[in-house]
Amino acid sequence: MKQVTKATGPKRFYYATRYSIKGIRAAYASEPAFRYEIWAAVVLLPAAFWLAESGLQLGLLISSLLLVLIFELLNTAIEAVVDRAGTEFHALAGLAKDLGSAAVLFALIITLLLWGGIVWDNLFVAI
Repeated sequence: MKQVTKATGPKRFYYATRYSIKGIRAAYASEPAFRYEIWAAVVLLPAAFWLAESGLQLGLLISSLLLVLIFELLNTAIEAVVDRAGTEFHALAGLAKDLGSAAVLFALIITLLLWGGIVWDNLFVAI
């Protein structure tokens, strides 16, 4: 059996980055929810720079946007694996998809809480 040698160093980083970009493009092309969340992040990112009064707040605002995208990518990966396993209904397949969706929901709630709290502190409490 022939052993496969993986690239190391900068070459490995190059290939890993290419695979990551390929995954982002695939999610954008196939998942409407991911597209909506990307466009929400594009709109909210400049708002984060305007709203944040500290580096910590800026980091929290941007991280929360990325968190939603991360969980959506993981949810998409779960759905792809479940769909690859078979087209017939199975309770565990449905559970896996529902749990992935719930994770995205919690990421969205975290984002709303962080943004809401920072908006409250910076725009209303300061008055």
